[in-house]
Amino acid sequence: MKQIATGSMDSCLMIWNLKPQMRAYRFVGHKDAVTSVQFSPSGHLVASASRDKTVRLWVPSVKGESTVFRAHTGTVRSVSFSGDGQTLVTASDDKTLKVWTVHRQKFLFSLNQHMNWVRCAKFSPDGRLIVSASDDKSIKIWDKNSQECIHSFYEHGGYVNYTDFHPSGTCIAAASTDNTVKVWDIRTNKLLQHYQVHSGVVNGLSFHPSGNYLITASNDSTMKILDLLEGRLLYTLHGHQGPVACVMFSRTGDYFASGGSDEQVMVWKTNFKTADYGEVLRLQQTATCVDLGGAGAGGGGAAAGGGGGAAFAGDSRNSLLHRQESSESELCNGQERGLRTEVRSRSGSFTRSLSSRPTQTSRAPRARPSSVQQTRTQPETQTHAQREGMVPAGLASTLEHIVAQLDVLTQTVAILEQRLTLTEDKLKECIDNQHQINLQLHRREPDLQPSD
Repeated sequence: MKQIATGSMDSCLMIWNLKPQMRAYRFVGHKDAVTSVQFSPSGHLVASASRDKTVRLWVPSVKGESTVFRAHTGTVRSVSFSGDGQTLVTASDDKTLKVWTVHRQKFLFSLNQHMNWVRCAKFSPDGRLIVSASDDKSIKIWDKNSQECIHSFYEHGGYVNYTDFHPSGTCIAAASTDNTVKVWDIRTNKLLQHYQVHSGVVNGLSFHPSGNYLITASNDSTMKILDLLEGRLLYTLHGHQGPVACVMFSRTGDYFASGGSDEQVMVWKTNFKTADYGEVLRLQQTATCVDLGGAGAGGGGAAAGGGGGAAFAGDSRNSLLHRQESSESELCNGQERGLRTEVRSRSGSFTRSLSSRPTQTSRAPRARPSSVQQTRTQPETQTHAQREGMVPAGLASTLEHIVAQLDVLTQTVAILEQRLTLTEDKLKECIDNQHQINLQLHRREPDLQPSD
């Protein structure tokens, strides 16, 4: 991951060069909140959508050059590249999807069967299909060539905020205001998995490039990592101090970024590729919760929900930069380590998007029995060992108590870091004011000199 692009309520697009710790680029052009961003597959362009009803294509360099076109008659909620980078699909509050060429932004056709705002639209990995999610509580699959809707899914009980294709192209997942995440097989049009693991609206999701994991972002301030092969909740991640608006894996799956209404962008490191999967499962039996708390500072916004977004170069999106820090936290008793970089802005919540195409063979999720439900948000539901009666009740109770205390400690550290940041800002303001006073006194000194 070399770059992250972020968008925010402050109408700006930010490009963060994280690898060499280079200076971030702040691009100005949109007249209202940036709702979605995505890198092209080559990484040479960044597309952004806005409440100002336009889409912009940016060259992610120091010049920040862009071309703009008026895409819809309402807020543009989503913009996404096709796998070959030649086509864009946009989704809007005008209830339509539109498909465009990237070269010269030529309008190709419109898709019009939704009855309410269209929140999200994505191409399938092979570019033949388009999936869309709407406030009419439906997810629709479209054939790009025939320009027809070939199937609609109506299982959600609330607005559908986000949807995307599994890397294999055989399944889709959707996140809804009914607090659930659902996975369908689009070959049979059957519901494969139903996850009720959040206690709030689910704003976004992202498949790991391996196809084995799905991460979700919710208004309950958490992210959840789901094991699609086992059909169960694997990790609960904490860090944001409010709703998590969006989340996205990088193209290689080594990182994921999240953004929320707390005006922070967090970049996390995974080790799904290097960790032995059996070891992860074994550790999951002894660690009921993964807690990645957050400190941070920085600049401006990122992945998720209400008006902004993130994408790795990869993709990502953001706004004003003040300070940037990175810190390491531990996953699962130190067996997995997560590098988290946070960026905070004074304005905005954020959206999502990522140009992550799979670089390896991925397997579709298994059809697991019905639903996975959570009776309490954190710690997670009983571990496999507990369900089998392998862990004594007293030990399980002690572990839950330890997890609860760790969660309190994490939240306390986050609050202290937040106060430290405010103190630093105040101190800087005082130093600046003192400097101004000294300058004024220096200018007045000649007037105070006694005359000869």
